[in-house]
Amino acid sequence: MAQIEERLLVQIGTYNTNLQAGAGLPQDLVDWLSPTLHVSSFLSKNPRAPDIVAIGFQELLPLHLGLAGLSDAVVKERDVHIRTQIEAHAPNHESYSLVANVVNVGVALLVYARDDTIARRVCDVQTQWTGCGPAYMGNKGAVGVRFRVRDRGSKAGEIFTFVCAHLTAHEPYLAYRIADYNHIVRTLLFPPMSSSADQRAATIYSTSHLFFFGDLNFRVSMPPRSPGNERPLHEEAVSMLSDEKSREALKEFDQLRRAWRDGQVLMGLKEGPFWTFKCTYKYKLGEIDKYNTKRSPSWTDRILYATYTDSPSSPEHSNISNISYTSVPSYTASDHKPVVSMLLLPPPMPATSDESEFSETDGRPPTLTLPSAYIPAPDPLATLKRYIGRMLDRIIGYIWAFLTLIGAGSTVVGVFNFFCGYAAWQWWWKTPTVVAPAAVA
Repeated sequence: MAQIEERLLVQIGTYNTNLQAGAGLPQDLVDWLSPTLHVSSFLSKNPRAPDIVAIGFQELLPLHLGLAGLSDAVVKERDVHIRTQIEAHAPNHESYSLVANVVNVGVALLVYARDDTIARRVCDVQTQWTGCGPAYMGNKGAVGVRFRVRDRGSKAGEIFTFVCAHLTAHEPYLAYRIADYNHIVRTLLFPPMSSSADQRAATIYSTSHLFFFGDLNFRVSMPPRSPGNERPLHEEAVSMLSDEKSREALKEFDQLRRAWRDGQVLMGLKEGPFWTFKCTYKYKLGEIDKYNTKRSPSWTDRILYATYTDSPSSPEHSNISNISYTSVPSYTASDHKPVVSMLLLPPPMPATSDESEFSETDGRPPTLTLPSAYIPAPDPLATLKRYIGRMLDRIIGYIWAFLTLIGAGSTVVGVFNFFCGYAAWQWWWKTPTVVAPAAVA
């Protein structure tokens, strides 16, 4: 079988839909998918559809429904909607197959492969999830899809790993976000692939290409005001968003960029120039370009990546070409804006003469090269922690959903109705039954 030698084109989108469920997306997704139509000048004279499309969501549906695991209908609806739109807006109406979807509470990921390029070469598909909320609950956490594309470079091919995450919110909680990421690395574990000689559970870094994206919630932390400057910090941040040059200066106060440079988070991953678009959070609902003054504007929604030919000695450089990285201001149903990136992967490394003689299961796909000081290790209690979190998710979710149901959509009314009903039942149970005296003949 002929090898796939071209550079694969990967499209990644992420969107925090603000618990909107089925109302979280407009019917026409052309604005989100438009980068597909704009990359032809970079690649060739002819438009080219992406080979892989990965779409991630955070806050996919109301939290009580997510905790209760009642997300199947929303995910199925999103799958049909997204795939229909991808194929409708592809340059030549190329068709796509769903590789996998996975959801945990409100974090969801759907990955598609183009039928006429790599879909038939996809194998060893795996999905995984983990929670980083209180007691490992899934209100925050990550989901992942991992698969192998055989006969790419060598017979063993290459491994692709996509991770969609939602980390702890609020500006002061930087340490929690860093801890969330480390928890994801240690507990979002995949079983060994059929082609792997190592039969231990693998972290997200045991891959040829890694894509990590979502609402990572890192904020812009402005420095303290100078004496005599009474201007609120969020207003100062907003004033710096008007042009790219000012945003480039503002990026130096981005928590993620600082923590990454210090080697605290997202080790080995790279990112495109996120300052070329405005901060994606926090907008007023229904507004295209008006920020909510309760929060300092921040680039919370991000897309990062790494490939096995990247060198740890060049942390700012990646052999993945970031063709497009932008937000979509026209979406106004959420306080976040969607983000999309088009990534052109490097060509596969040619197989050596020795490798070409091996069978598919004898070879070993290439994996990422990490900084020598960073060795990700699986958590031996990962499975226990994940299922403790899921059990608590379901208990709280079912109770919450029940209260919302009897409250006609309002949890507060549901709690009131519950206690009123309980009080009425107690009164009825304790009220003595009056028995009428028998009639005397």
